[in-house]
Amino acid sequence: MTPTAVDKQKSAAGKPLFDFLDLRAQFAPIRDEVMAAVTRVMESQYFILGPEVDHLEQEIAAKLGAKHAVGCASGTDALILALLAAQIGPGHEVITTPFSFVATAGSIAYLGGKPVFVDIDPRTFNIDPKKIEAAITPRTRAIMPVHLFGQPADMDPILELAKAHQLLVVEDAAQAIGSRYRDRFIGTLGDFGCFSFFPSKNLGGAGDGGLITTNDAASAERLRMLRMHGSKTKYFHELLGTNSRLDALQAAVLRVKLRHLDGWEAGRQHRAARYRRLFEEKKLGNFVTVPPVPQPGYHHVYNQFTIRAHRRDQLREALQLAGIPTEIYYPLCLHQQQVFTLLGYHGTQMPVAEQACQEVLSLPVYPELSDAHQDLVVQAIADFYAQQN
Repeated sequence: MTPTAVDKQKSAAGKPLFDFLDLRAQFAPIRDEVMAAVTRVMESQYFILGPEVDHLEQEIAAKLGAKHAVGCASGTDALILALLAAQIGPGHEVITTPFSFVATAGSIAYLGGKPVFVDIDPRTFNIDPKKIEAAITPRTRAIMPVHLFGQPADMDPILELAKAHQLLVVEDAAQAIGSRYRDRFIGTLGDFGCFSFFPSKNLGGAGDGGLITTNDAASAERLRMLRMHGSKTKYFHELLGTNSRLDALQAAVLRVKLRHLDGWEAGRQHRAARYRRLFEEKKLGNFVTVPPVPQPGYHHVYNQFTIRAHRRDQLREALQLAGIPTEIYYPLCLHQQQVFTLLGYHGTQMPVAEQACQEVLSLPVYPELSDAHQDLVVQAIADFYAQQN
């Protein structure tokens, strides 16, 4: 597909031809629904928790097959509250992945716990279950797998290890709402499932928001107290909690979007399958590794479509000059971040994750992405490698 004259002019200046994620395109067809929901909240003047949040929690719990869902202020808070509810703190270790957003390990360290990193599976970018048991010590209290980019982690061996060693499992499902593992929704397999409603997520709000799922009634009650300063009755505080309440406006918007989530998920999967066909047609296998078709039992929802690319940084620069938007998730492993220096990781200790940081590149993958723009992405990548040979 040949770019328009306007596209050529923009790309000549290095400006994006289209958005990496076009939330305006998502909003346009649901505008009336969203505005009606916002108006409903404004007319009620009930802004913090309340009926809208109650309904959202019930609807998400029903969709995922969880017994309880508890809304909170952000995905980061979801992780912190889950760990608080699990009574994890100083002296405790939590095993997790070094290839994730900082909130994964940050939530552990914020409460005084110690993140213990285990390398990743090169195929899925998720924690490698085969490497977890060697990291378990008498101080280990939990395992925190991340379902990165919308791809489920391999949960059966993780759950088996947790049961054998009497550990909790806290799922970081921030990027994976709707994803399934062996016919069960992600976020319902462990003791807690933690979700983010940051606008870039598959189910994104009009601001920050988060949610925790659990199948344990006592844990759900504890979470509700913790998000309200440890209070069950106003001005009476049984726990040391915090203020992490979900806004009614966010809940109202999310309730509208939840009805469209399955369709958007199908759109992302269509875009992912089309990328695979385009890369195969261009015969780029020597230069680019695309996300593999998920194995049976794994249901990928493609919050990101992340490739591995030779000469990644040069490719990204060339794509930027051509007006093709991309992102790098993540350029530096968590164990290499300055904030975690005191954990004592030195040198090459997570080689698979460290290699991923040098190679990964995420491409636009949202449902509203046009065939023409998807063609431009792959053609620009093919042009780059053709010029290198």
